[in-house]
Amino acid sequence: MPTATTDEGLKRVVGIPGLSLNVINNTIGAGIFALPAIVGIALGSFAIFAYIFCAIMLASIMLCYAEIGTRVTSAGGSYAYVEAAFGNFAGFIINWLFVFAWGILGDAALMNVVSDSLAVIFPVFLNPWMRGLLFFVLMGFMILINIRGTKQGVAFVKWIAIIKLLPLLGIILFGFSHVSSSNLHWENLPSISTFGDTVLILFFAFTGFESALGVSGEIKNPKRTIPSGIFLGAIIVLIFYLLLQSVTQGVLGTNMEAVKNAPLAAVAEKIVGPIGGTLLLVAAAISCFGNVGGDIMNTPRVIFAGANDGLFPKLLGKLHAKYATPYIAIITYAVLIFIFAVSGGFKQLAILASASALLIYLAVILATIKLRMNKKDAVEKTFKVPGGLIIPLIGIAAIVWLLTSLGKWEILSTIIFIAVVCVIYFLMKKIKKEKLIAVP
Repeated sequence: MPTATTDEGLKRVVGIPGLSLNVINNTIGAGIFALPAIVGIALGSFAIFAYIFCAIMLASIMLCYAEIGTRVTSAGGSYAYVEAAFGNFAGFIINWLFVFAWGILGDAALMNVVSDSLAVIFPVFLNPWMRGLLFFVLMGFMILINIRGTKQGVAFVKWIAIIKLLPLLGIILFGFSHVSSSNLHWENLPSISTFGDTVLILFFAFTGFESALGVSGEIKNPKRTIPSGIFLGAIIVLIFYLLLQSVTQGVLGTNMEAVKNAPLAAVAEKIVGPIGGTLLLVAAAISCFGNVGGDIMNTPRVIFAGANDGLFPKLLGKLHAKYATPYIAIITYAVLIFIFAVSGGFKQLAILASASALLIYLAVILATIKLRMNKKDAVEKTFKVPGGLIIPLIGIAAIVWLLTSLGKWEILSTIIFIAVVCVIYFLMKKIKKEKLIAVP
């Protein structure tokens, strides 16, 4: 059966396994290697309920993504959804938030986590020049894979997701024999404020699934694949998080505080000895690189979609003649990650990330509500979130609550960033208008 090709020239090659592993790869990152201690110290054995509460909040958002993803099947994911509902201006803002504030800065930070983890084993990576060389090689590798085809990019994501899950699965399977039931005993309930603060931290450990939908224009049978892929990936992530928290809590108990920076490494050392900590450092590096690798496949499609809509230079919307991949967008995105990772510029701007993710989620939920009201789509067989507006409203309430928990600098920097993006948009619009007038 021939591969379906979209109006944009992209090839639909991503199925349910590819999408679900993409979701897993983009969600499970560096945070999981420290998360059990953060949650365990704050909540004790009550931590499991924080995961479940957080999963319910995320489920309300994921359901909206599943619905709108079956309605809008062009490339671009979150950007395409918002642009379809609210037009170019709103899409432009979401595109910048997604690509720059959430994507490039986050990936630059992860690349430094990769080098920091490897530097513990190979001190040569403490040298700035060697770090730069490492970044150059890794970025070049990812550029080549993703330019050669979406199938190759998806294959890499599948393998890297499996590789990052294996050491975590090992901790779960072999750690259960070291679990002490007394460490899982409930001593007292946490305060509401402590529970809320911990859920806020946990929420961002579940984010990243939306990046997998950057390849929405290359997903086979999106009306079936998107809901199935999102939910399968999310369920696997939740199961892993719950089991890792239980095993870590059960093995370490009150010793969690002493190893709060690397609780999974401490569990690994109890299971297999000193080499366990080293293996977990390597696993952390692979996990972070997997996140970046997934983004280099997913996020350039958002840039590509924006270029096709006239929001960015047309050059960024070019497809490779042989491989049908947005190769200019891929190279541009990877080069920007490299520049910020080497310069360390992401550190001053990283506070944009949290608010950006929440605003993107909020915009997608509102877009879902608006497109649902469009009578033209009523006859199409698309996935629809049950319960009317109940699920979207739960998602909106969760996001508003999380936004109120952000610091003033996170909020202020995001407002300034959006204001600058608005200025860029209207300047571009003015320049285009003047060019049209100048044409005889």
